[in-house]
Amino acid sequence: MSELLSTGLAVLLSVTLAAVCAGRTTAADAYTWVADDHGLVLQTPQGRTMFRYMNKRPQGTPLTANSVCCLYPVKTPAGEDVVEFAPTDHPHHRGVFLAWHAIDGQVPADFWGWGEFAPTKDRVITNRSLKAVAADAQHAAIEARNDWVAEGTTLIEETTTITARQEQGVNVIDFDFRLLPKCDLTLKQTAFSGFCVKSRKEGQAVYTSPQGEVTLPAPHHLKPETDWPAAAWYDYTIALDGGKTIGAAVVDHPGNPPSTWHNLKPIAMVNPCIVAPGPVTLKAGVLLRLRYRLITHDGPAPVELLKQLAQEFRGA
Repeated sequence: MSELLSTGLAVLLSVTLAAVCAGRTTAADAYTWVADDHGLVLQTPQGRTMFRYMNKRPQGTPLTANSVCCLYPVKTPAGEDVVEFAPTDHPHHRGVFLAWHAIDGQVPADFWGWGEFAPTKDRVITNRSLKAVAADAQHAAIEARNDWVAEGTTLIEETTTITARQEQGVNVIDFDFRLLPKCDLTLKQTAFSGFCVKSRKEGQAVYTSPQGEVTLPAPHHLKPETDWPAAAWYDYTIALDGGKTIGAAVVDHPGNPPSTWHNLKPIAMVNPCIVAPGPVTLKAGVLLRLRYRLITHDGPAPVELLKQLAQEFRGA
């Protein structure tokens, strides 16, 4: 898939994509939302892309999952890509996304796109609305409303707010997922799924936690007990073949259900998994709120800054 973003049209803050019209959303030296053929792109005050929220499936994509509703591309402050979309080894993966592959309930469903433990046919996360809600010199925010639909039945209504800013040389992207089950559901216990950052798979990579470089054995995709222990954050940093070093860290919020982490170097992913410790039961009409912070950076993992930004987020 080409990584070139189409120029698109700018979006007024007070309207959804259906009412896009010409003109910048903000003045110079401020964050700007720009519509393109596949969603909304956030540009920094310096005019660089930070990420795109993708709500429309690209034509001719090798993506095998039915859903997009993800962030792709996601950039470092210097403009380097940190995630992949539909890679050849796992073509159902898509940038930064939220989904589970084993949901029991009125209709069993796999929204991840794997298809081993539940059906994927006629299971899709559909974007209902996408709108910019803030863009000024300090930060930007977007709201996405999605329906998780299985065989024509909406299982979950999702409202997600994503807030972004640059701070001390890194990009800080906060996710606030609010998931409203329309019927009783069980997210079955599995080793992986949930919030996933599918990083670039090249060069030499290392995982880092608040305690330093992680040398734990790789978790097994069918054995939840092999996942890595709970931590405030894990970082995945890559020394690219071309000589540059980039990375991304995920911060878990203490308000989330307990998680262990399916961080697997062979497929370059960071995945705090709320269903690895055990199944999660969702009651109809009872909101599930999940919050994560994604920090992208150039160069080695800035451990002290990551600790600072994690403490700030986890105390919110």
